[in-house]
Amino acid sequence: MKVVINCQEYPDVEIEKSILREVFPSVEIVESHTLDTAEFITEAEGAQVLLVQYVAINKDVIDATPECLGYVRYGVGYDNIDAEYALAQGKIVARVPGYCTDEVSNHALGMLLALNRRLVSAHQLLVEGDYQFEKIRPITRLKDSTVGIVGVGNMGGAFAGKVLPLVKQVLIYDPYIEGYPGCQKVDDLRELCRAADYISLHVPLTSQTRHLIDREMLAVMKPTAYLINTSRGPVVDEEALVAALRQGRLAGAGLDVFETEPLPADSPLRRLDNVILTHHSAWYSEGSIVELKETAARQVVQILQGRRPDYELIETWEQRYRREK
Repeated sequence: MKVVINCQEYPDVEIEKSILREVFPSVEIVESHTLDTAEFITEAEGAQVLLVQYVAINKDVIDATPECLGYVRYGVGYDNIDAEYALAQGKIVARVPGYCTDEVSNHALGMLLALNRRLVSAHQLLVEGDYQFEKIRPITRLKDSTVGIVGVGNMGGAFAGKVLPLVKQVLIYDPYIEGYPGCQKVDDLRELCRAADYISLHVPLTSQTRHLIDREMLAVMKPTAYLINTSRGPVVDEEALVAALRQGRLAGAGLDVFETEPLPADSPLRRLDNVILTHHSAWYSEGSIVELKETAARQVVQILQGRRPDYELIETWEQRYRREK
């Protein structure tokens, strides 16, 4: 019995090893850190389960690992797994939804509050010795604002619950839900973009959501509006966003994710004073890492035991979209 654990961000995988060996004392565990497909295929030879972070589980990897029963991803999304192909081959695909719901919703709320109160600009003025608060004017009352939420799954729902008591109105756009308590559902994304003072994105990256916020959507937003993205970078057309921010057609943005990561040194976003940038770290807390590792490892155990894992992917987001259309 063999399991390969491929990760790039964690200093060790002792939690995962402990959980696996408690049930299967003699399991072979291979630690992998490569992002190279050919190298990973060699490491994965003969494995029953692959637990992965960023390495691509593409058609080549799936075809080269016929003994593999399934693939578990550290994380909510599964962008790096060709899940549709894997499912078609009878493989199990699992992930860890919900492990960082509190962290991501807090991060989005923190960005909203910081943008509203212009905290980064105020800090920088004081650091530079400038005590004229007038330079951060105008600041609008948050309780008079409308917030728009795009995508109301675990993350978007948690964010909605936290922001509802703070603002006048919350609009939501999500074709896959009927509604959310206290929020007003709209069926046209343009309607949300036109009305909202703050727009927070909480959608997965799919062929339908890539550049969901494009030039057209940015053009209908208020020039006083702010965009917050803690989902996936390519959900936003970054070039169009930079142009809107530079030209004053959008007041500002809070971005934890980018079309290219790490954010390139020459990215124009780094030179704008109306954005807050973080390191794709909205998911992170010490507690969320432990929960992620434990939950992922337990799903590996379940697959090895011949059981269906707790968070098995039954169909991809694209398959669901095609079915419901």
